Amino acid sequence: MVRAAAGWLFGLLFTIAAAIITIQLVNANMYGPQQAVRDYLQALQDGDGERALGLLRANLAQASPALLDGDALKKSVEGLTDVHVANPTMLAGGRVKVSVNYQLGGEPHSTDFTLEPAGVQWMFFNKWQFVPTSLPTLEVSVVNKNQAQINGVDVTMPNGKNTFAVLFPGSYQAGYQDKFFTAKPATETVDSAQSNPTPIALLTEPSPELLSQVNGSLKSYLDQCASQQVLLPSGCPLSHHSVQAVSGPIDWSITEYPKASISAYNGGWVIAPLMVKARIQYKEQDLGTGAYSNINQEQPYGFTAKLNITGDTVTVTPVVDY
Repeated sequence: MVRAAAGWLFGLLFTIAAAIITIQLVNANMYGPQQAVRDYLQALQDGDGERALGLLRANLAQASPALLDGDALKKSVEGLTDVHVANPTMLAGGRVKVSVNYQLGGEPHSTDFTLEPAGVQWMFFNKWQFVPTSLPTLEVSVVNKNQAQINGVDVTMPNGKNTFAVLFPGSYQAGYQDKFFTAKPATETVDSAQSNPTPIALLTEPSPELLSQVNGSLKSYLDQCASQQVLLPSGCPLSHHSVQAVSGPIDWSITEYPKASISAYNGGWVIAPLMVKARIQYKEQDLGTGAYSNINQEQPYGFTAKLNITGDTVTVTPVVDY
């Protein structure tokens, strides 16, 4: 009888010990502070900004929330690999620090999260919550445009600039591209609430399509000038002066067309001064001697042009000063 009771007691103690160990393991692995961090990282990868912000208990900055959800958020952690969530380190006041080591965009990074106890769930399991923090911000500007693309999402840029609240860790690539203008992409990585990312300045430049249309318009204009068989073609930079008598047709030919250089100026776009080379050929007669001579001269001529873009329509207006 005693032996049976002892066996029963041993079994009870063993069961209790196993239950305690199980609770401890579940508490550490499924309800520990590391799990809260894993849940947060998963929310980032899901593009679930509402859940990520709720878990992080972040104070929203006075900035655009355009990058805090959806595809922009999901894209920010697209290059997140080799993630290792470390065991918690005890801090004062019952708080813990959980460090996460990872690769982002092929570069090693580390982020520390601070969590604190938040009561008990189902009598046995500890609850943990992030200590509230403020979100970092990313400043972006773009030349002569009121929108840009960040992580593949169109964002508004009032007066060519905006400030965006961003979640971390994350990589944010800004750029601009449309039919007529483009800006080389630039990327900033944010790995903590204390991050102070370098402002991104997008330097908008004319696209190959715009340059092709502008140069094509200039070529058509100059070809029209060269078709005029006069010493001073009307409305054109070409000109030739002679005190002798012209005998026979005058033949202009463009030997070197200008290549437009377009840059931003005072909120608009301007074409830099242009230079064209042209050859004139004709026969003239000396008014004194009556002798004939063949004229064959190549000369550079300068002019300017105004650029106007309305929707998909590009207008180039040459300007000639005599």
